[in-house]
Amino acid sequence: MSAAAARPLAALLIAAALILSAVPARAVTLLRDADIEYALAELAAPVLRAAGLSPSQVGIIVVDDNSLNAFIIDTRNIFIHSGLILKLESPEALQAVIAHEAAHITNGHIARRLGNMRSARTAAALGAALAAATGVATGSGDALAGVMLGTQSAAMRNFLAHTRAEESSADISSIRTLVRAGIDPRGALEVQEIFRGQEALSARRQDPYMQTHPLTRDRLRALQGLVASAGAKAAENPEADYWYARSRAKLSAFQRAPNWTLRRLDRAPSRDIALMSEAVARHRQSDLPRALKAIDAAIALRPRDPFLYDLKGEILLESRRAGPAIQVYSQARQLAPRNAQILAGLGRAQLAAGQYGAALKTLEEARGRDWRDSRVLRDLAVAYAKAGNAGMASEATAQRYALQGRLEDAGIHATRALGLLPRGSAPWRRAQDVLDAAQRAEKNR
Repeated sequence: MSAAAARPLAALLIAAALILSAVPARAVTLLRDADIEYALAELAAPVLRAAGLSPSQVGIIVVDDNSLNAFIIDTRNIFIHSGLILKLESPEALQAVIAHEAAHITNGHIARRLGNMRSARTAAALGAALAAATGVATGSGDALAGVMLGTQSAAMRNFLAHTRAEESSADISSIRTLVRAGIDPRGALEVQEIFRGQEALSARRQDPYMQTHPLTRDRLRALQGLVASAGAKAAENPEADYWYARSRAKLSAFQRAPNWTLRRLDRAPSRDIALMSEAVARHRQSDLPRALKAIDAAIALRPRDPFLYDLKGEILLESRRAGPAIQVYSQARQLAPRNAQILAGLGRAQLAAGQYGAALKTLEEARGRDWRDSRVLRDLAVAYAKAGNAGMASEATAQRYALQGRLEDAGIHATRALGLLPRGSAPWRRAQDVLDAAQRAEKNR
């Protein structure tokens, strides 16, 4: 991580600490998967370009949560719950969600809530904001009531929630974006149909999306009018259909019961997706021979697909075959040399094989490309501990806990790291950032 990226954003950290003090801390799990993130990036790219955003600068990240929600906490990430991805039934609907969240970015709605924030560039900042976001969106009524008390908390409760005016402007912008991108805007109506009738439910029973994106009959009618005036249905896009189906199939195979997946293989839109799903299901049943047979058959159909090699490497590694996993991950790296998730998998396999020096180099490269992966931070801590570097092990652990919103635990390890690392070094500054955030959170409890 560069020194600039590691530098704390004081206003963001203070605000995040205030938010976290009002909402019980919870471990936030991001589902980091190279294949799924690539698929979502492919779906998002035309939407982001049409919205005036750079696809290379805005990531689509999956939150491991079965509830239905999508949100932004900065200008560089759109977070979508796994439950919403599995609930939506077309690529156009998923692209409509992305277009709507992108509109909140381009229309400056995130800036209204935290005027000095540009992006959550540190683990402490992102973790605290994510903990607040998911805690406010899915927390108990008591927690929500606590957030609403007092001047400070009243300001913070709007960290996620959009006003009706913002929702209206985001609807208008998102439909225009979809039309410019050549995507059928009726996907936006498909999304809203999921939440019809939710406004009549109590806050405890509503999906989190409704608590942050208020839906009214007037707004729905206005959205229907926008879609109707947009004109004829856009042309079908086989590429979008494929990546949408593939991302949902892999996510479903990992989150649903293996037998459920195996019974539905004949419904897959392509043979390679069916084989990929079967490989995941067989692996989850601890049936290594049939899992490898399925993934090898998928690779035979798409021999230049790095993400199928990535999945095979994961299957081998989790089956305690670290040596073969290194070979397969190395093939994936050759096909996608800059992919942080594939690098992380290779580093994890090297660590399991006892190749600590190689693992440290690979895992630090993965962190340099994407510091938001808590698994990389966990593996780095183990690798540094094995190499006898307790200071770096504590720094990585502090970063991991901070990213999960566990600032109290993060502060303990950050303090330990500060006592062991060279003062003023980049790792020392990262640990100091975490400790500062933890102390602010503790002070405002």
